[in-house]
Amino acid sequence: MRAFIFILLVPLLFNCKTNHQKPIIAIQPFDFNDKSLIDSIKSTLQKTYQFEIITLQNKPIPQTAFINKKSPRYRADSLLKILKRNKPDSIDYVIGLINNDISCTKKDNNGNIKKPIYKYEDWGVFGLGYLNGPSCVVSTHRIKNKNKSLFLSRFQKVCVHEIGHNLGLSHCINEKCVMNDAAETIKTVDKVNLSLCNECKQKIN
Repeated sequence: MRAFIFILLVPLLFNCKTNHQKPIIAIQPFDFNDKSLIDSIKSTLQKTYQFEIITLQNKPIPQTAFINKKSPRYRADSLLKILKRNKPDSIDYVIGLINNDISCTKKDNNGNIKKPIYKYEDWGVFGLGYLNGPSCVVSTHRIKNKNKSLFLSRFQKVCVHEIGHNLGLSHCINEKCVMNDAAETIKTVDKVNLSLCNECKQKIN
């Protein structure tokens, strides 16, 4: 009888342990060879979200995401699908890092392409992450600056912002919160803090 009870308890204990494990965020570099930048993002994400952060093996940029409509670049939405499809089951979220320009189609509140269509049908972005999605992607292309400290700050903020969307955080009205909407300008990114406001923290805790 005691042996029977022990057998029943073992899977219960195992399940409790599994359910309380911290989520895992994986960094997927796409032709991204700057180890110091990757390490910085790894440290920043760990500090912000208190999750386990791992780095996957560097991969070539998927050419199926390439587009040359307004300029040579890669569709961010296509990269998100590729990241989602190739994400190991053991990983909860994956963030792609790329140096090349990325774009998406910007839509209005009704789901239509924002006007003027020629401008927003293929719109260059800093990064992209869908709400409650398992993947996001961030590019260095539009945030580069001769000031290395400023560039690093921008890169960290955009990465934290896009993972925030994956975790269910929408844009925040707090002008200093890292989840504040960039509103199509890098100036907004420069003004926000590299941290979540208390309200956003409570939403994911």
